[in-house]
Amino acid sequence: MKQNSSIFYSVLLVVGDFLALVVAFSTAYILRVKYDTRPLIEQISAENYLYGFLAILPVWILVQSFIGLYKKDIYDSRFKELGRLVVGSFLGMLVVIGYDFVIDKSIFPARLVAVYGLILSFAFLVIFRNLARLIRHTLFSFGYGITNVLIIGNNEASEAIIEELRNTRKTGFKIVGMVTKGTSAFYKTYPDFDSAIKALPDVDTIIQTVLYKNSEKNDEVMIYAQTHHISYNFTPGNNELFVGNLEVQLFRGTPVVTVHQTALIGWGSIVKRLFDIIVSLILIVVLSPILVLVAIVQKIISPSSKVLFKQTRLTQFDREFTTYKFRTMNPKLSGVSAEDDFKKMGRPDLIKAFREGKDHLDSDPRITTFGKLLRSTSIDELPQLFNVIKGDISLVGPRALIPAELKNYSQKHNILSIKSGLTGLAQVSGRKNISFEERRKLDLYYVQNWSFWLDVTILLRTLRAVINGIGAK
Repeated sequence: MKQNSSIFYSVLLVVGDFLALVVAFSTAYILRVKYDTRPLIEQISAENYLYGFLAILPVWILVQSFIGLYKKDIYDSRFKELGRLVVGSFLGMLVVIGYDFVIDKSIFPARLVAVYGLILSFAFLVIFRNLARLIRHTLFSFGYGITNVLIIGNNEASEAIIEELRNTRKTGFKIVGMVTKGTSAFYKTYPDFDSAIKALPDVDTIIQTVLYKNSEKNDEVMIYAQTHHISYNFTPGNNELFVGNLEVQLFRGTPVVTVHQTALIGWGSIVKRLFDIIVSLILIVVLSPILVLVAIVQKIISPSSKVLFKQTRLTQFDREFTTYKFRTMNPKLSGVSAEDDFKKMGRPDLIKAFREGKDHLDSDPRITTFGKLLRSTSIDELPQLFNVIKGDISLVGPRALIPAELKNYSQKHNILSIKSGLTGLAQVSGRKNISFEERRKLDLYYVQNWSFWLDVTILLRTLRAVINGIGAK
């Protein structure tokens, strides 16, 4: 396949990461040995230090390769890359420390060299990768490394792909034509595959979104792609069936494809549960002063009302559970049905505005003054950490909804195939007030494409959203 530019970029990342790590640990040595007057644990010359580090550095690069830092789907996503750089830096540092432990002579003249090295290695790797991404995008803008794409078909899948690939400078993909009976306002169209190939000899990738009824035509497209070493991709007619975890195995001697409802199966579910427990316990301990302070303030402001708001919601396998949140609404209101609450307040006129605002009002009269502060900082969500410990929900997952909200949703069974989450893709999508349908599509994507790294990415983006006050309601 024509993937030379991707291979070149991966090699560039390997070389760049290597040099970034060398510079990071050289700087760490200079900062501690040359500019710090405190005594050293062991006198190690700069030359011996550098040789010792260079001996173990290839293993660090292998660790980064093992966790996918040189794969296209990782380095094309800034947040995925950032999350794995965090993990890769810690794992790489553990490799260096382990090497230092087993050899006869220490490679670190002082402990702070290792600390400085860890911090600087992560910082320099991030700086280099952002610089490499900038150079790559600049080359794309000049037409270097571009992948020419031919799309066969014109449907919703085609529109989604076009939207994703439209920015050639960012993606490196250029749509050179479409095979369709209709017309396009943006791209040259061709009535059939043969005429498209004759007019477009430099196609690198074929994406077929509509399969021909005649299987021979489909075979013709695939054979042409294989013969000319062109990347071939197709979207199946039943997208929901194939977006998930696919496993090819022998069933009594016959190769079969097993489609799992979610990618979160086997060891993945065990790792996710252990991660939930460990991180939630740490957060509860660290944030306990805030939890206690909020409870005290709540009681001072409204002595007769309960501190926590409890509500029945849905989680994995349609199981109902009681979720905990700090109360942010007037205690006389249910907080469950907006229609009932506004009618009780004598403001039925707000119902239409609330629904048109996609279940949001900029100045919702149901929310107390202190409640607005809790919501703007997302502190009202913290008691749900106890739901995570109990196993009701996970740190990351589809939004836990009340039964009435999911009752008539056609993909309810797919979304509820895993535990609901304290945060999720919809909350960190970067778009405010997105519709119910859009949120559920993001939930469905998460369910079918789960990975541990996706969880890490969502948690990092959640932290950023909380700090910036994004999406808080």
